[in-house]
Amino acid sequence: MKMILLGLIAALAFLGGAVGGDVLHGAKPAAAANPTASPTGHGADTAEADHSATTSDHDIAPAAEDHDTEKAADWFRFPNQFFVPILRNGTTIAVMVMSLTLEVSAEALPGIQAQEHRLRDALLKALMKQANTGAFDGNFTSEAHMEALRKEMLAAAQDAAGPEVIKVLIGDIARQEQ
Repeated sequence: MKMILLGLIAALAFLGGAVGGDVLHGAKPAAAANPTASPTGHGADTAEADHSATTSDHDIAPAAEDHDTEKAADWFRFPNQFFVPILRNGTTIAVMVMSLTLEVSAEALPGIQAQEHRLRDALLKALMKQANTGAFDGNFTSEAHMEALRKEMLAAAQDAAGPEVIKVLIGDIARQEQ
């Protein structure tokens, strides 16, 4: 009796893990396929509910869902932060630290990854230009300043890698005084 009970518990644990993994795996592409979802996350909840409802079509639905996601956008996150010195009268007074991600077409992601060093150089050049023109002085996190910064970096990224770069996303930004 104990052997049957242990076998049943192991089978239920395996089944629960498999279903949970499938639900979690299915939620990521659905959220990426619907970037216009509301900030409250209702779009992702709906996508998860739709995915749960189509569990009987398990072999067909995820393949179509992944195919739609590939035609949409993907993201390339730079593995290291960007450090931009801010100089006044030849002396470093602060350092800007940023984490950047590029939104790219999914088909172009391997090519973008291969051009990481060229992109990093182009973005750093644009950031240095911004630092030298006072973009990181005062309220540098205002929407107008951030939009100008994103626009400048997008132009630099597109010059370096082509129109496959759709958007520059600023993950973290901080100013460290010296």
